[in-house]
Amino acid sequence: MKDEILSRIQKNFPLDARPFEAIAKELNISEDEVLAILQEQKQKNIIRQTSAIFDTKRLGYTSSLVAFKISADKISDAVKIINSHPGISHNYERNHDFNIWFTLAVAPDSKLGLEKTLEVLAEATGAQEYIMLPTLKLFKINVKLDTTGKDEKKEKVKKVKHNDIALTSLHHAIIRAAQYDIEITKEPFKKIIDELNIDYDTFFEILNELQEAGVMRRFASILNHRKAGFSANAMVVWDVDEGRGEEIGEKAAAFSAVSHCYLRPKYANWPYNLFTMVHGKSTEETNAIIDEMASEIDSKSYMPLYSSREFKKVRIEYFAPEFEAWEEKYVK
Repeated sequence: MKDEILSRIQKNFPLDARPFEAIAKELNISEDEVLAILQEQKQKNIIRQTSAIFDTKRLGYTSSLVAFKISADKISDAVKIINSHPGISHNYERNHDFNIWFTLAVAPDSKLGLEKTLEVLAEATGAQEYIMLPTLKLFKINVKLDTTGKDEKKEKVKKVKHNDIALTSLHHAIIRAAQYDIEITKEPFKKIIDELNIDYDTFFEILNELQEAGVMRRFASILNHRKAGFSANAMVVWDVDEGRGEEIGEKAAAFSAVSHCYLRPKYANWPYNLFTMVHGKSTEETNAIIDEMASEIDSKSYMPLYSSREFKKVRIEYFAPEFEAWEEKYVK
């Protein structure tokens, strides 16, 4: 039952005053049983966070994947400098000459902007070389680990059209509140509606509106991959024909073991333009998935980049004062 519950909360978490009761009814068990299981999984750090997952770009932030080439003796200091930026959500060491990989977002009102921020970080860390890899086309972003072993190897990735939306002060207040981890209690949203002095109907209506507009991707739980048994996670990069990028990207995104799939730019020193995150319980399992993908994907070459160390994995705190404070150190 634990695996079924973990699978359920990764998909679409019930937007309900009593979400765990809703899950219990679906699974024909008691609310207390669901709470006990999830509280234990949270205590074991298998559940990393349960919250709204927002689209950085739709909130007006500019972001990119970045790879730095840092000499081994400077990695420790470089990581501290990189991680000090509030827009760094992920930071890993990977098995390549470009050894430090991180995602960076800058706020809508950033004075430095993305490229200048990277210049500042590269100089401060002593990076020998770096490449900026913004998203040209997003095919899939959906971290959903197969905890039950029942998922199909392929899945249909829906193409979603989003509504335009003008964000009000209430939207901003709910975004700020809903981005944080909820407590696993009978009424986990009560604290938010009490603080904002709104009712449940208003809260859920706004969240649904944000999702329909693509501002919120979904409300869900994210698991700690390694703690959940998925210890072999590879960023696989593919050199594919740019004219066929969309066709090939859609084919790669259909694999259920792929959580992220993007087209990114090529450079003279970096020929790979299709990026896929592949998750498996072992290196053997992950490599088997990659081999299967390679048999179906028309690429000139491909390379799995496994992470050797995780330096940071957090959610960005949107509309937080830390962004402005960080820039004040560097804007003269």
